[in-house]
Amino acid sequence: MLKVSNRITSMELSPTLAMSQKSRDMKEQGIDVINLSVGEPDFKTPDHIKEAAHNAIINNYSYYSPIPGFLKLREAICTKLKRDNDLDFTPEQVVVSNGAKQSILNVMMSVINPGDEVIIPSPYWVSYVEIVKLAQGINIFIPAGIEQNFKITPEQLEAAITPRTRAFLFSSPSNPTGSIYSRKELKALAQVFEKYPDIVIISDEIYEHINYIDGHESIAQFDELKDRTVIINGVSKGYAMTGWRIGYIAAPIWIAQACTKLQGQMTSGASTIAQMASAEALKGDQSCTLEMKKAFKQRREVAFELLTKIPSFEIKKPDGAFYFFPDVSKLFGKSCNGIIINNPTDLSLYLLNEAKVATVTGEAFGAPDCLRLSYATSEEIMAEAISRIKSAIDKLN
Repeated sequence: MLKVSNRITSMELSPTLAMSQKSRDMKEQGIDVINLSVGEPDFKTPDHIKEAAHNAIINNYSYYSPIPGFLKLREAICTKLKRDNDLDFTPEQVVVSNGAKQSILNVMMSVINPGDEVIIPSPYWVSYVEIVKLAQGINIFIPAGIEQNFKITPEQLEAAITPRTRAFLFSSPSNPTGSIYSRKELKALAQVFEKYPDIVIISDEIYEHINYIDGHESIAQFDELKDRTVIINGVSKGYAMTGWRIGYIAAPIWIAQACTKLQGQMTSGASTIAQMASAEALKGDQSCTLEMKKAFKQRREVAFELLTKIPSFEIKKPDGAFYFFPDVSKLFGKSCNGIIINNPTDLSLYLLNEAKVATVTGEAFGAPDCLRLSYATSEEIMAEAISRIKSAIDKLN
């Protein structure tokens, strides 16, 4: 009997992409849907970055690049890491991929054997779980609810570690919660990891530039973890370059070499044009990231003020990224016209059909009491969306 592999049948579809597709389908039918499900800046790629891409085309950057990326881009990444994070890396420790998602997959496939455990704080980004499954690892979740601002404690971390623990994967700033680990909090986690030298730490820092508090802190700053910490980053969020598909790792050489070997059999080097644009993004004028962050912060303030007027939402003001992640469990059990809200998935579908607003269920992120809303849109659209959400929720009883 012809059928797809077990790895495909066991894999879930991306809930964020699925909801985004539903909203697009409704729009194509002429329905006025506001999409708050997608994690994508609505800004245009800055002109100086587009000019670099244009120049790359004119200068015939149309041939294969080295598998880990052009040296020029890897040097720009090293310069950025020193400039912004005071971290020392060499180009040999950097591998450029087709987006940060591939970067995470490369690392996981390079360090995880079947049956190895990967610790993931929950809530988590939706693709983490499926990537671990693809590597035949076992997901071990540490729950961190809204009462602890969605951040795990050192005690929770230590309790989750077993002899089979091989990796720890987390994001700061976080998708979906917007929470950020401080230096003090990261140091406390690092002190736990010091006791367990066989664990690889994978730090997803793709939202680094969308940070509304003090400067970004990376767990890679602690020397005692340097030989086993991998930074995941890219240009998608901070430079409004989601479609350019450039992500990268900065890692110990042994991991970088493994990822290069793997990528060489999968995709080879990333787009040459996108690489040259990304080099300009990282080494050129950085004022664009500050302007976008300022706009996101203003949108956060507008959205927070409006969302706090929905009594059934328990909400924290996020410190970074561009998401709100309210606890909506007070709505469970309520209904409207025979539609019962038993969980955030029911609520998300209800809001799509009743309010014509696309959100993402918290169940997709390992948070069965929450809902994710992206504020990567204009203040006017955000205000209209929240007004629709409030009106729909007011109908529940």
